[in-house]
Amino acid sequence: MLIDIKSKIDDVEIIELLEYSIWSASGKLDDAIREYKSRTNLHLYGYETDEELVGIIGFEMSDGNDLIIRHIAVKPEYRGLGYGRGQILEVIDLMKPKRVIAETDEDAVDFYRWIGFEVESLGEKDPGVERFRCTFLA
Repeated sequence: MLIDIKSKIDDVEIIELLEYSIWSASGKLDDAIREYKSRTNLHLYGYETDEELVGIIGFEMSDGNDLIIRHIAVKPEYRGLGYGRGQILEVIDLMKPKRVIAETDEDAVDFYRWIGFEVESLGEKDPGVERFRCTFLA
């Protein structure tokens, strides 16, 4: 079940999950938390099963009705069980976007391919780290 957790972003459990999804240098976690607190077009939802928070998905809605995934994470012990896919499908059902866009690295690109996203390389944004744009027509 997907629940709005933006107002609880300072909870340790939520910060830990958000940290799993931060792909770059120190300071990025604090920046992300500040952005969720200050920007009304950023949304943060948690995914619960049996009343336990197992994942988070943070996204923004563009003026063109694109849903842009900013952060997605699942607790390590729950990975590979469909919770990441479930979060994306529930957010699509909730927000009814025209398309869903995510940027990721090599570690997660196959996850997006597996659930039907088209993948395009963006090259190296940081030295030695290839980034990918993943797009899904909803």
